[in-house]
Amino acid sequence: MRIDQIGGVNPLNNVQNTKRAHNADNIKGAADSISLSAEAREMAEAYYLKGIADETPDVRSDLVAQIKEKIKNPDYLNAQTISATAEKIMQAYGI
Repeated sequence: MRIDQIGGVNPLNNVQNTKRAHNADNIKGAADSISLSAEAREMAEAYYLKGIADETPDVRSDLVAQIKEKIKNPDYLNAQTISATAEKIMQAYGI
């Protein structure tokens, strides 16, 4: 029979736990901080603007103006032009 193991109490655990508790108080008092360089800020802004540019559809106002002028001509809208346009729209949507 072993007398030193009575009740499963180990006297060293109490000492170790006390030290850990004191060290934890010291750590909690420290405040974290982050500082970014100007280069990092510029890169973050460029990344953000690239994301916006990728989401924005391309619109070429010069081509839109040309098409508006063509549509004003009554001879331009014929069956062949309408079917070609419909075909391009269906291809764009994968239909």
